[in-house]
Amino acid sequence: MASSLPVSAFAASPGQTASSSTGVKNRAPLAPNAFYSLPLGAVRPTGWLRSQLEIQAQGLGGHLDETWPDVGPNSGWLGGSGESWERGPYFLDGLTPLAYLLDDARLKAKAQKYIDWTLNNQQPSGMFGPHSNDDWWPRMVMLKALTQYQEATGDPRVIPAMQHYFDYQLTALPTRGLSDWGKFRWQDEVLSVIWLYNRTGNPRLLDLVHLLHTQGHDWLAQYANFQYKDRITGEKIRSEEESGHKDFGLSTHGVNNGQAIKTGAVWSLVSGSESDRRGVSQMIAELDKYHGLPNGMFSCDEHLAGPNPSQGSELCTVVEYMFSLEQSLGILGDPVLGDRLEKLAFNALPGTLTDDMWAHQYNQEPNQVECSLHRKPWTTDGPESNLFGLEPNFGCCTANFHQGWPKFTASLFMLSQDDGVVAAAYAPCEMRTMVRDTPVHIVEETNYPFHGTVSITVNPASPLAFPLLLRIPAWAKGTTLTVNRQQQPAPESGTFARIERKWRAGDRVEIDFHFEPRVSQGFHDSVAVERGPLVFSYGIGEDWLKLRDRGMTADWQVYPTTQWNYALSLDAASPSHGIVTVEDEMHDRPFSAKGAPVKLHVKGRKVSSWQAEDGVVNPVPQSPVTSDQSEETVTLIPYAAAKLRITAFPQLKT
Repeated sequence: MASSLPVSAFAASPGQTASSSTGVKNRAPLAPNAFYSLPLGAVRPTGWLRSQLEIQAQGLGGHLDETWPDVGPNSGWLGGSGESWERGPYFLDGLTPLAYLLDDARLKAKAQKYIDWTLNNQQPSGMFGPHSNDDWWPRMVMLKALTQYQEATGDPRVIPAMQHYFDYQLTALPTRGLSDWGKFRWQDEVLSVIWLYNRTGNPRLLDLVHLLHTQGHDWLAQYANFQYKDRITGEKIRSEEESGHKDFGLSTHGVNNGQAIKTGAVWSLVSGSESDRRGVSQMIAELDKYHGLPNGMFSCDEHLAGPNPSQGSELCTVVEYMFSLEQSLGILGDPVLGDRLEKLAFNALPGTLTDDMWAHQYNQEPNQVECSLHRKPWTTDGPESNLFGLEPNFGCCTANFHQGWPKFTASLFMLSQDDGVVAAAYAPCEMRTMVRDTPVHIVEETNYPFHGTVSITVNPASPLAFPLLLRIPAWAKGTTLTVNRQQQPAPESGTFARIERKWRAGDRVEIDFHFEPRVSQGFHDSVAVERGPLVFSYGIGEDWLKLRDRGMTADWQVYPTTQWNYALSLDAASPSHGIVTVEDEMHDRPFSAKGAPVKLHVKGRKVSSWQAEDGVVNPVPQSPVTSDQSEETVTLIPYAAAKLRITAFPQLKT
């Protein structure tokens, strides 16, 4: 590796602004994205989505530094002697977009303290962050926070600081290479390096991209010949590592795999390889096949744990999987990735948070009948794994979960390579951008995912022709579109519907997704019920028992107060015939069991032999099953509304 260039070599090209309301396209020789992310703040939440972000700001997301020393005033990322590894950057990676999406001065001030210390205390070498820790990994997270902050503010310090750091890395990596977490999460830094390259055009940044790739774990090779098909136990990890497979634990670690899903898409920008582009779908398919769960996640507690819905998924993995999907959707333009993103955002993410977001679980289970101090069923985690609290099991999720909702919000709209506007995912919001130098304001009004209609009003400052791309989910057969009440050609599910026209202020697009219940099959031929992007569960009665106070919050155990062992009577071929849908009005906390905006009623019977042991439901019985119990009407509510739940049911024999 040749010696690195001086900082001045990374200067922005003439006319290139520090931030852009339209996003920044890839420079040659990088392959183009299908879609480009808008800068932070271009998309703003409204309706129930804004309420979710406000709840987060009023909960741990906006007060964590006041009650948790790891990100408090003594944090190493504020110059103190406290925690100096990943937790400060993790917290900032969610706090920054939350603050700017809500335009919240209090939260901006909190984030600014970390930003200012990081930028004002960079070492002469270019290294930044606490002197007591030189691990490459936490700096990868801080870079993500810095890029978001720069997009929102245009702060002129960010680009030179990143330039100086990458200059340092080019010199240091050949003798102090990636290891441990950084080795397995290199693709996250590549995103930041590409971000800077697109703003400066310095070719030496591509040398750094290649160096990170060379030193990083080969995720694409791991999934080209996927070997981790069984539940990974602590004994298995020890055995493999004692036999010389020293990276076995990191290769099977849930969060590492969630972050790795974007690897093929990210690397394809450099390689231009179609096989790399296919890597995303291949990785998802393997995880679904061997470790998939009905909430859209794969099991990871904290290593890959098989398809039993009594196994858990780590909250860090949920938000990192979402980020991987957001990035991969932009690069590849594959609508299926948007489908999975919504499934995680509307089920797995809120399903592991209390309604007020003052507590969270480290692990959630689709079939979760108790949250208490027990070691079963975790592969390598401890007995606090599914408690709701401040930092159950490990505090990484305490710091990291905050990125989920804000980054999802920021990804709702994107811009296409041909200067079109892309509705990548659906939730109430508004977006402001520039399309070929013309300001465009778009307002999206909807109660999606609870109700199936979406209204999009397009307001260009002057009449303007551009394509509007609307993601039509794979499950959304029979969707109808109108523009200004004029029927449009029926869109094909699993595609982006494209509307080309000269738009005028007030033009209104109406989408009706015609939600119908459907049934998916899983472990032991169990069935899960879905409607739109929502997964539905039987909500078990909950008795919340405070375990201990934790500063401004508390740790909680949750015990069942009702029986839960139902098998459902469903016609898998025509599930809507046996399922009754009841929609209700929306409220500010739609992921709450109280006043859920949609419920499903289905027939079922209890299966007396299906029980729980040590607070954990036994594996769902092999379907079909028989029952001599009386038939009942079973009410299902959105997965996230039920903190104790059954999601994968045995099916009754007909």
